[in-house]
Amino acid sequence: MNSLCNEKFASIENIKKGFKDEEYICSKNIATTVYLAYHLEKPVLVEGPAGVGKTELAKTAARFLGVPLIRMQCYEGLDESKALYEWKYGKQLLYTQMLKDKLNDVLDGAKGLSESIDKLHQYNDIFFSRSFLEPRPLLKALQQKDGAVLLIDEIDKSDHEFEAFLLEILSDFQVSIPEIDTICAETKPFVFLTSNNTRELSEALKRRCLHLFIPLPEPALEKEIIRIRVPDVSEKLRIQLVSFIQQLRDLDLKKIPSISETIDWARVLLLLHADKLSTDMIRETLQIVLKFEEDIKVTEEHIYEMTRKAVKEAAI
Repeated sequence: MNSLCNEKFASIENIKKGFKDEEYICSKNIATTVYLAYHLEKPVLVEGPAGVGKTELAKTAARFLGVPLIRMQCYEGLDESKALYEWKYGKQLLYTQMLKDKLNDVLDGAKGLSESIDKLHQYNDIFFSRSFLEPRPLLKALQQKDGAVLLIDEIDKSDHEFEAFLLEILSDFQVSIPEIDTICAETKPFVFLTSNNTRELSEALKRRCLHLFIPLPEPALEKEIIRIRVPDVSEKLRIQLVSFIQQLRDLDLKKIPSISETIDWARVLLLLHADKLSTDMIRETLQIVLKFEEDIKVTEEHIYEMTRKAVKEAAI
């Protein structure tokens, strides 16, 4: 990364302030991990429940650094050709046809089959050169002269074989392409891997990364996030909706609401011109934060006392 990037990452406080300017409120633990990973040139493995801001952390780092974000979404069956590179087969086919049309010129002066074959062999490597290479996210991140943020999203959804394939890139920031050679990063990308813990990741992968767990936010942090992300929501309503969300997370739900759903709910209440929570308003918008009908039914049993507690907190 360039000197300006190094200046931005000069201290943990710089990161906290810079990320806040980009509308990402991070704890000291998050800022410290990002600071250390940047200077140690290590990937960050970010784990935690869905919707707590793991992907957004990488996006914010890219905006803060002023470099491209290159994202690779993982899924079962993801392989090298989709993640690293593939050959431009259409272009190769076109050039093959062009060579065929010029075959007489190419073989001009060749005496016998042996010399003709030798002349044709001179063109073999052309079709497997960088000109015919189609970079995918991993290779593209290594080719950025001024650096990039590489986001390997939901690594836990990929296969063990793909995880093993990543080790060379995460260790040495280089990839081996048999037809060409080893390609090393021009500038090492800043790498973030996210995981929702749907499966256990290998020890080899974890050793190469700094680990960061982002939990669901405490009330004070969640209020600050809403203040930054949805600034037009009144303080009273902000306190009430965060209190209600925090109570929801204590219920026995199939899926508890995340911070992203709190933000969505705040925006919906703003669109509906709400200035305070009421049981009617909550019933009308509960599907914004709860995604399963059984969770909505469980909540409706407690909705009156939860609303009263949220309103009472805002009055203190």
